[in-house]
Amino acid sequence: MNISWLRLMASCFAVFAWVASAECEPANDYKLSGPFAHDNLTVYLVHGKSGAGPVPLTLQEALAKQKVRVVETGNVNELTVENLADEDVFIQSGDIVKGGRQDRALTASLILPPHSGQIAIAAFCVEQGRWSARNAEDGKTFSVADAAMPSREAKVVMSAPPQAAPSLRSDGSAQQAMWAEARHIQDKLSNNLRVDVAEAKSPTSLGLTLDNEKLQRAEGAYVTALQPAAEREDDVVGYVFAINGHINSAAVYVSNGLFRKMWPKLLRASAVEAIGAGSEDVPPLAVEDISNFLQSAETGTTSQRQLTAAVTQETRDGPRSLYVETKRSEGSWVTRSYLAK
Repeated sequence: MNISWLRLMASCFAVFAWVASAECEPANDYKLSGPFAHDNLTVYLVHGKSGAGPVPLTLQEALAKQKVRVVETGNVNELTVENLADEDVFIQSGDIVKGGRQDRALTASLILPPHSGQIAIAAFCVEQGRWSARNAEDGKTFSVADAAMPSREAKVVMSAPPQAAPSLRSDGSAQQAMWAEARHIQDKLSNNLRVDVAEAKSPTSLGLTLDNEKLQRAEGAYVTALQPAAEREDDVVGYVFAINGHINSAAVYVSNGLFRKMWPKLLRASAVEAIGAGSEDVPPLAVEDISNFLQSAETGTTSQRQLTAAVTQETRDGPRSLYVETKRSEGSWVTRSYLAK
C-alpha cells in the first residue's frame, strides 16, 4: 500500500529551487506573554496585529455544515478536497480526518476558495491495515476533522521539504515512520493513563484513540486551566508551547479570529502530547528563550512550493528547527508554524 512519495510530491507540488534566506523576520513583530502552565504543559501567547477581512471556515466547521468534501482517491498518501461553500475554508497541516478507507493526517495548510473544485492534498495514513469502510462510515469520504496531530516528531516528518530527506519520500519510509509514531503515541498514552487507549473496532487508528474517554478527561484538565488565557485579549494571534521545559512548537495566524477558531483543537493536541510525555519537575522557560526560538527558526534555508494555483508554502529548514508559512497568491500570509527538531 506504500506508494512512491517522490512521485506524489511531484504531482502535488511544483518545487522551486532552494535559495538562501533573505526574508524579514516575522517574530520581530510579535510580543509574547506568559508563561501559563498546567502540570507539564506551558503555553506562551503570541500577540500581534490582527488581519482584517472575513474569517474562513475551519475544516471541522465546513465538514459539520457539509460545505466541504474530503474524498478518497485510492491512493494512501493523497486525498482530494473541495470547497462547496460561498466562503473560504482553512485546512491546517496536521488535521486528522476520520472515515474513508483509512484515517489520515493532512500534510499542508491550505486556503480553499469558494467553490474550489477538487484539489489534491498530500496525506499520511494514521491507521494501519484497514482499507475498507469502517462500520457504517462511508468508505469514499471523510466526515470528521475534530482532532490535530499530537506529535512534534510527526509534524516535522510531514513538513520537511522533500529535498531535505529524499529517501523518506521516495521509498515509503516516511509513511512507515508515521505508522510507527502513531503506535508510539498510543503506547505512551496507555502507559501514562494506565488504560489501553486503542479502540477495539480499529486498534491502529490514532483518530479513534483520541476519542478515548479517560484520555479526554485527562485532556480536559489542561483545557480548563489554559484555554481562557488565550481568549481574554483580541490581539492574540498564536501560541508557543513547551513540555517539561522543552520547546515543542508554535502556531501563528493572520488574525485573532482564525486563531480563536483553531485554539481549542490545538490546545487539545498539545495536552495529549503532554499526557504522553509524562510529568517532570522542571521550571518553565523564560519568555526570552521563546523569542529566541522563534527568531532562530526563521533563519533556515528557504524553499517554496506551489500548493495550489492560489496558495504557496514557504519552508525554512534549519539545523534545530523548521519554519513553514502558508501564503496566498498575492503574497499575504495565512499561517506560520515553528517546529523544534
